[in-house]
Amino acid sequence: MSSVESVKILIIDDEPDILFTLKEICDFCGYEAITTTSGQEGYEIVKSELLNMAIVDYHMPGWDGLTTVKKLRSLKNDLPILVLTVDEQQETCDKFIAVGATDFSIKPIKAPDLISRIKVNLQICEIQKMMTAKKEEVYLEKGICEATLRHVTDFLIAQNCEVTFEEITAGVNLAYKTVHRYIQYLEKNDFLEIIPIYGNLGRPKNKYKLCDGFDPSKL
Repeated sequence: MSSVESVKILIIDDEPDILFTLKEICDFCGYEAITTTSGQEGYEIVKSELLNMAIVDYHMPGWDGLTTVKKLRSLKNDLPILVLTVDEQQETCDKFIAVGATDFSIKPIKAPDLISRIKVNLQICEIQKMMTAKKEEVYLEKGICEATLRHVTDFLIAQNCEVTFEEITAGVNLAYKTVHRYIQYLEKNDFLEIIPIYGNLGRPKNKYKLCDGFDPSKL
């Protein structure tokens, strides 16, 4: 996860005493807090600052929390947004989730609860970024798409015997070149076993099966 020193949190609340308390909590954890009493101003801050999280109050003049969350989400798809509210109704939570909130903390603020929620959201965001980066790396560097790779391996798992290249191509309904690329990738990474079949004149015909003990989670 990112170092504590690099974590920057935007706090949007129209009550100065709440802003002070939240900033103190962030300071205690070693996070840098940027504060504002306005949803509109918070929107402008998100445009210009590299942030790790936003904490947004529900009831505010001007843009309320619902509008503010919606506007912030339109700028940043991966920014964790934690909503502060005294309203514990499920309907309220559903509305905020629908416009992009990721978590809630009920007022009056309890420092241990808020700190744990901040940490969890930061960790989840970091994990999601790592997973996205890993998928992009696989696709860009190897020309391999995870979904297609799973499609090919799921077909091979479902077979009770070795299969030919032609059988794989027909079974997964993909182009010859595409299947060839994924077969090479599986072979190179020791996921696939190649069995030469002799008997006819000319080059042997290969058949394929996943290696014993194949673990899809290691793809």
